[in-house]
Amino acid sequence: MTAPALTAPVAPPLRAIRAFGQLAQRLIPESAIGLVVRLGVAGVFFQSGRSKVDGILHITDGTYTLFREEYRLPLIPPEIAAHLATYSEHLFSILLVLGLFTRFSALAFLGMTTVIEVFVYPDAWPTHLSWVCLLIYLIARGGGAFSLDRALKLD
Repeated sequence: MTAPALTAPVAPPLRAIRAFGQLAQRLIPESAIGLVVRLGVAGVFFQSGRSKVDGILHITDGTYTLFREEYRLPLIPPEIAAHLATYSEHLFSILLVLGLFTRFSALAFLGMTTVIEVFVYPDAWPTHLSWVCLLIYLIARGGGAFSLDRALKLD
């Protein structure tokens, strides 16, 4: 069975949509997309990490309280979870900005996002799903042309 032929009024808008798609592919290189995705994800997690500390990496009392009373992760004591999350948010964000160990850093944040979704804020799935989309892109495609991974031939 063949698809029905397009009628005259429908064909011009479809041609315009296809032409726009082809133009976008030519004008927006994948290397730019990778850079923007890396910076966007790093920004979200780095800001979260910075909210847990004062000074450079001194974890605040409020952070310990947050992990004790609101986050309540199973199997991990709150004091250890506070350190792991805070240091991870800083380290993997910096690595993403540099484009160094991009796939591993994105995978670490994907794991963190999964824990947050399952155990902490299950109703925040629309936000977490947007992070997951970006992280999956980085896991699949790597850091891109503007990354240390590429410069060091790790990608």
